[in-house]
Amino acid sequence: MAACRRHEITEPSRETRSPLHEASALAMQLGASLGVVPRFASCHLETHNQAVNGVYKTFTGLEDERIFLDYNTRSVFAFIRASEALRQCLPLGVSHSVTYDLLLSAKAALEAVLSYNQTLFEKLDIDRFFYCVRPYYRPHRVGLHEYRGANAGDFAGINVIDLLLGLCQADDPYYSQLLVDKFLFMRPEDQLVLRDCMRRTSLMDSFVAEAAAHSHEPWFQRNLDMFLQVCHAHGQTALQHHEQLVNKFIEKPADDAALSNTEGLTASGPPLPVLLKSLRKLCDMRRAADVQGAFRTRYHDVEMLRGCLS
Repeated sequence: MAACRRHEITEPSRETRSPLHEASALAMQLGASLGVVPRFASCHLETHNQAVNGVYKTFTGLEDERIFLDYNTRSVFAFIRASEALRQCLPLGVSHSVTYDLLLSAKAALEAVLSYNQTLFEKLDIDRFFYCVRPYYRPHRVGLHEYRGANAGDFAGINVIDLLLGLCQADDPYYSQLLVDKFLFMRPEDQLVLRDCMRRTSLMDSFVAEAAAHSHEPWFQRNLDMFLQVCHAHGQTALQHHEQLVNKFIEKPADDAALSNTEGLTASGPPLPVLLKSLRKLCDMRRAADVQGAFRTRYHDVEMLRGCLS
C-alpha cells in the first residue's frame, strides 16, 4: 500500500475508497484483530525487520534508504533503553542509590541518540531522502478511510521518557490529544506500556515533592543532578530533531521546491506549516523552554530544582 501510494497508483485526494480491495480487506482484518490501525508501520522496517543473510526489507535499493533505516533503528532502540531505565526507577523511588545508576544509563542512551542522529544528518543525501525515500511514508487509504503514513516516532519509548521525566504531562490537553491520536499507530505491547506510564507519578513531581524537606540530603543532590542531566539530554534530542532533521530534510527542500503547502507532503497529512508549528511546541515542552505563558512547560519547576543544587 505504501509503495502504491508513493508511485501514485492510489491517491487519497481523488478517491473515496482504496482501489486495493483485497489488500484493504486483509489490512482491516489484521488491524481489527490486533488492535492497531490497518496500515504499514515504521516498526515493519525498523525494530521488526528481520535480516536474512545480512539483508533486510527496504522499498528501494538506495544507499540513502539504508542509512535512514540503520540510524533511525539505532536511535529507536536507544530511546527504548532510556525509557526502560526510567521505568525501573519507579518502584525504587528517587532517593534510592540505584536510581542514580538507572538515570546514568538513561542519560547514556539519550546521548547515543544524539550521536546516531548526527551521523544520520551527515551521511543522508537531502534530495535522495526528500524525493525518493520520504514519499513511501505518505498517508494512504485503506478501504474508506485515509490513514497517516508511518512515522519513526510510532513507538512508546519516547513518550514514556516524556511522561516519566515529567517534561510532558498526560493531563495536558495538547499532549493527551497527541497520545490519543498516536495510540493505535503503535504495537499493542507499546500501547500497554504507555497507558501504564500515563497514570504514574513522574520523577520530576517526586523530586519537587521531596525538595522542601530533603534538598540538602546527599542522595537528593546526587540523584537530582543526574535527573536534570537526563532532562537536558532529552531536550537536546528534541531540539536536534527539530532543527536538523525536520529543517534540513523536510522544511528546506519543500521551500526550495515551492511545495510547503502541498497536500500529502507530510507523513502526518496536515500541511507542512501546521505540522512544523505542532513539532515546535512539542520540542519546547520536551526541553522545558521558557515560552512566556504561551502554553504549559515545566520551565519553572526545572529552574526551582536547579536552584536546589549546592
